[in-house]
Amino acid sequence: MKVLIVFAHQEAQSFNAALLARSVAELTALGHAVRISDLYAMRFNPVATAGDFGARRFPDRLQYDREQKYNLQHGALSGDIAAEIEKLLWCDLLILQFPLWWFSVPAIMKGWIDRVFVNGAIYGSGR
Repeated sequence: MKVLIVFAHQEAQSFNAALLARSVAELTALGHAVRISDLYAMRFNPVATAGDFGARRFPDRLQYDREQKYNLQHGALSGDIAAEIEKLLWCDLLILQFPLWWFSVPAIMKGWIDRVFVNGAIYGSGR
């Protein structure tokens, strides 16, 4: 099985980091392929902006989901988004590893979801 772990914790000595290390050790010992997107280490930008797109279908007003689909079709998504989509399409299992902050995911994880779950690739169009 191919496993993608998206990890969102800034402290290398945290309990979440220990969980990540244990997950990788156990999964690889069982013969699974594991890839990690460590959002803090990657300095992942969680802010969805017009800069995520190399082309604009609607240049007068940002309609983010519609621009996602258009830019996906034209190969014009920003490089960081395209790389994460490639990982998502590669994996059989997705694990989101993060601490629970104020009953939700950390902002960097929410931004990853907003920017990477692209209309036409991850949802929509019958997906």
